[in-house]
Amino acid sequence: MTTKSSILEVQNLRTWLSVGEGLVRAVNGVSFAVGRGETFALLGESGCGKSMTALSIARLLPDAGKILSGTVRLDGQDLLQLPESAMREVRGARIGMIFQEPGTSLNPVMTVGAQIGEVLLQHTTLRGSAAEARILELLDAVGLPDPKSRLREFPFQLSGGMKQRVMIAIALACEPRLLIADEPTTALDVTIQSQVLDLLRDLQRKMGMSILLITHDLGVVSEMAHHVAVMYAGEIVESARRDDFFRNPAHPYSQKLFASMPNRQLRDRTLAVISGRVPSLIGEIHGCRFAERCDFASPLCREADPSWFDIGNDHGVRCHLYGDKSWAKDVTQTRTTVAAPAACGPLHPGTDGELLTVDDLKVYFPVRKGILKRVVGHVKAVDGVSLKVRAGRTLALVGESGSGKTTVGKGIVQLLPLSGGRVNFDGTDLASLSASELRGRRRDFQIIFQDPYSSLNPRMRVLDIVEEGMIALGVGGDRRTRAARVDEILGQVGLGAEMKYRYPHEFSGGQRQRIAIARALAVEPKLIVCDEPTSALDVSVQAQILNLLRDLQSRLCIAYLFITHNMSVVEYLADEVAVMYLGKIVEQGSADEVLGNPRHAYTRALLAAVPRINVVNKREAVAPG
Repeated sequence: MTTKSSILEVQNLRTWLSVGEGLVRAVNGVSFAVGRGETFALLGESGCGKSMTALSIARLLPDAGKILSGTVRLDGQDLLQLPESAMREVRGARIGMIFQEPGTSLNPVMTVGAQIGEVLLQHTTLRGSAAEARILELLDAVGLPDPKSRLREFPFQLSGGMKQRVMIAIALACEPRLLIADEPTTALDVTIQSQVLDLLRDLQRKMGMSILLITHDLGVVSEMAHHVAVMYAGEIVESARRDDFFRNPAHPYSQKLFASMPNRQLRDRTLAVISGRVPSLIGEIHGCRFAERCDFASPLCREADPSWFDIGNDHGVRCHLYGDKSWAKDVTQTRTTVAAPAACGPLHPGTDGELLTVDDLKVYFPVRKGILKRVVGHVKAVDGVSLKVRAGRTLALVGESGSGKTTVGKGIVQLLPLSGGRVNFDGTDLASLSASELRGRRRDFQIIFQDPYSSLNPRMRVLDIVEEGMIALGVGGDRRTRAARVDEILGQVGLGAEMKYRYPHEFSGGQRQRIAIARALAVEPKLIVCDEPTSALDVSVQAQILNLLRDLQSRLCIAYLFITHNMSVVEYLADEVAVMYLGKIVEQGSADEVLGNPRHAYTRALLAAVPRINVVNKREAVAPG
């Protein structure tokens, strides 16, 4: 039975996917309710079943998916019993959905206005000038600048934040009662993320709608949610009101998520990580799904499925430990961290230990027009950047997308031609080297790209990927010696030697990033440019990568130029910070100085936009109506 206070009730939802190896039990008996006017956060890491739960609710499953059992009641009506023709009337009108990746969700050959107009054509009687007026109203409501000109633009002409706003406009076109937001801020800059979250809260307040928020970001949950449910391996393992959840996370998995979060207080500590892997959801699982990774697991946990226990104040947990009061009292938040490795030895012998000195770096891209493609101007992507990186230390380069961070990194390692300035690496001006001389120095500086999947050759095995640079730069000796070196490096990054015969598609995102790190390490560099290496990674995988980078730095004395917009990672990892805005450095100094006492207005705005995990939030959640 649905209650008057709930707009959506999901009961015992089971969704399986048919794959070549068997049946994947993606959603296994999930139950929860979303109150009217409230934000309900479904929290968990990649592969836990969050998005599949949302797709099941909207009945948008892939061909291989099938809902085996359960009920999904929207205002008391079971959506699983409706024919597809009736569901088409529900989607868009009563349920709006923001998909995870707006770049792939928007039709690339349709204008923004046409895509919003489709929804109005399907669900309303608005046509012609009335429909266009409504589209302009929606674009203005979501804060898209200059709505009239954007109306006739295509998705490729918009930035990531603008695309996300268009997706929100499409989802809200018919003022739905329920909005499903699937990772609406993943990989967005903190300032754009803040704008999108504020927009959702403002629209929720005006329209009185409910939001089912799907995310892996604890900071976003802290600022947006009224109620939180944690998913793991297809099941909800904990559910609580937001304040209770952040004061006292009860399930060992929830506690580990908190302990994996980087912050300034843990700078001298190694982050806690969740050991092992998420169990395969192919076939039946007996016992607790988290047992093999849990610090409190007992024989019972591996033999019997845990029941759901109500621990008071609308707080529930699926864990055997709460069935035995003598065990439950010992379950406390486990921030099991150890001292971080000591800093590496003496700094590289140079002026003040400086390994890299960049002076007045400029990278301009020509703007060409006309039939003859004459140069009529330049885009000044990097316009006079100067910075220094000391051996064995980390300089974080932070700023929004489009500020020029990645261009600086590529310019330093000479992957882009410089328009001006000097890059002095270990006493040598890299810009003055010939192509053959530069190739000989490339073993000293490497780059880890943001997306490991697109930067790894899908047709090459891990062995070949890691060994390729060694062969090209004449490092590592003969074939047998190189193979042994590959095994050693894979061990350093936490991968087994037996994995070297696999291909990139056989690994998770975190494992692919480890392969990219192994490739960079293979030639024994002194400097690694890390371009958003933890972007869009789950918090536990991010902790593993950060621990790995810090450990490698302490043992091998590697310097990092760490390009990121994740301020919590900067707080944890960086020794110095440089803040970029529109191609220039606007503030630079030690991490403590820049983060603790920012002087520039842009730096202050950047830090103010970062979602913080607080029980009392700087942005109070919208009170449910």
